[in-house]
Amino acid sequence: MTDQDGFAWDQTLYKYEQIARIIAERIRKDAYPPQSVLSEVRFEQEFGVSRPTVRLAFKILREEGLIVTKPGKGSVVVRRANDGKA
Repeated sequence: MTDQDGFAWDQTLYKYEQIARIIAERIRKDAYPPQSVLSEVRFEQEFGVSRPTVRLAFKILREEGLIVTKPGKGSVVVRRANDGKA
């Protein structure tokens, strides 16, 4: 199934899981290098989802140790996926 922008969603996974996978892959490929600030608003618009959906994706990325989120500061990439260092 595709949304208005033509993004193909896998109906067997939650959208937030898919968004987390996409962002993690971008981190792995250095599209978002360490110290990059990730914008909830940008992903909300890019994927056509609500802010809570993006926040759930960011929660997964935090649990994987890829980003840190500080209230009032935003979310920042701390390392590449699978690089073994923080």
